[in-house]
Amino acid sequence: MSVPVGDKAPDFTMPTDGNGSVTLSKLRGKPVVLYFYPKDDTTGCTAEACGFRDTFPDYGKTGAVVIGVSRDSVASHDKFKKEAWAAVHFSPPTQKARVTEGYGVWIEKSMYGRKYMGIDRSTFLIDKEGVVRGVWHKVKVPGHVAEVLKAAKALAS
Repeated sequence: MSVPVGDKAPDFTMPTDGNGSVTLSKLRGKPVVLYFYPKDDTTGCTAEACGFRDTFPDYGKTGAVVIGVSRDSVASHDKFKKEAWAAVHFSPPTQKARVTEGYGVWIEKSMYGRKYMGIDRSTFLIDKEGVVRGVWHKVKVPGHVAEVLKAAKALAS
């Protein structure tokens, strides 16, 4: 089940690309855009990452931190970041179930009649106090980054 608007965002600490780590609770005082995407270096995920990259200065004006999450390896994120994105991506190799399931984005999917588990492309807008203020599931990439930016601007004002 997804984290609903108005609930406190589940905290986490995860390794990031570039040998770093990120802890959600340590970002208090700043809004956070937490977007979950299925796989590095795929058409939709690259388009989404490039959309966030291209509007990063606008997100910066809201004070928001943008974080991308998938179940790919940290090495995969390092490569993906060089190609498409300049912000933090993190990979939960040992805690992947906790984060993706904690946010309700690890779901059963179906392609060509085959069922499998995967990430529901989703975005969560978290306010300065760590409360979820916006949720988007089954995201279609065109227009999504602008929609989240509009919500982040409204949150900042």
